[in-house]
Amino acid sequence: MEYQIRQYRIREGRMDEFVDSWLRGVYPLRRKFGFTFIGAWRLLDAEEFVWVIGYDGPDSFAAADRRYYASEERRAMSPDPAQLIEQPTQSMMRSVLPEP
Repeated sequence: MEYQIRQYRIREGRMDEFVDSWLRGVYPLRRKFGFTFIGAWRLLDAEEFVWVIGYDGPDSFAAADRRYYASEERRAMSPDPAQLIEQPTQSMMRSVLPEP
């Protein structure tokens, strides 16, 4: 399983709108494309949104991510929550915990 953490600074005063459009658009579409969600959080002391997703499909996370962004459904997403992001950061992660 490959994991990625994404942290977004959301435009001032637009967090509720972002979360609503993310839950209605990004969340179900990512699941349709085979991504799993570890969690999604709204920081209480900042206009920031953090989420962690995983992918364990027949190809790489990067390939699945490209398919997601190239899809007609993603291009047609309205409202597009990406328009409310002021600054995005994302990083791939690897667990350091021993396998159970």
